Amino acid sequence: MRKIWPPLAQLALDFFTGGDVQAAPQTPPEGQTPAAAPGLSPPPRSSAPGFTHATANRHALLQGVTVSYRFERSRRKSIGFTVGPEGLVVRAPGWVPLREVDAAVQEKSAWILAKLQQMRERAHQPLAPELAWVHGADLPYLGGKVRLCVVARGQLPVVPEGVVPLALSLPPEATDTQVREAAEAWFKQQARALFEERLRHFAPQLGVQHRRLSLSSARTRWGSARSDGHIRLNWRLIHLPLAQIDYVVVHELAHLRVMDHSPRFWDTVGTVMPDYRERRQQLHALAL
Repeated sequence: MRKIWPPLAQLALDFFTGGDVQAAPQTPPEGQTPAAAPGLSPPPRSSAPGFTHATANRHALLQGVTVSYRFERSRRKSIGFTVGPEGLVVRAPGWVPLREVDAAVQEKSAWILAKLQQMRERAHQPLAPELAWVHGADLPYLGGKVRLCVVARGQLPVVPEGVVPLALSLPPEATDTQVREAAEAWFKQQARALFEERLRHFAPQLGVQHRRLSLSSARTRWGSARSDGHIRLNWRLIHLPLAQIDYVVVHELAHLRVMDHSPRFWDTVGTVMPDYRERRQQLHALAL
């Protein structure tokens, strides 16, 4: 979810994130020397498919499966485990010897493997189920519904009271593909206008300015931000409530100040959206 391609940095908000993204290693108190990271040793051999963190510096063989994980020293009081989109991160206080860390990883092997497998499966799930792009279908829009109505030019849609129509003027011989493309074009038009408005609303609050907005059609990613100010947002966000759209917008704008997912990044998000954790959880729940 977080990769860097020189000369630009880019961060992406994937569909499944599994809670807070791993924090960067904490800076030791003034006067203390940072603990040296353990050397990267060759991973143990295994015939089963393994799991590898993008910045792994330690390895373990768990129930016959190789797990390469990121190990960090921190000021926490005990050994902690986090499984995110990039893989396993293990954090431990500076006074805990590596043999105890290795033993703790082995003890948590069942939990670690289950979470890693769950994250792998989620990464391949589509962003949302396929919609029925046919006349009379109810389609999600800003947390509510619009009814797709295919009508002849000049004809008004007929819908029950309280139902909001999405009227498409298409010839009678229009194919299902033409109906879907016309409906998607309408959603994308609404999405671009709304996203631009929300970017203009939140950017001054964060003290940043986006240079360009592009609409994405990715199936497993809500958005991404590059250090040059280019932001991509998935047009399918238009199906979700405004609260979740705003969370993604703020998330990507915050990356224009902090190009990682460190505690400083989440503090930046929280300055304009104190309830971002709840919004993120709701985003995950809506997407499942």
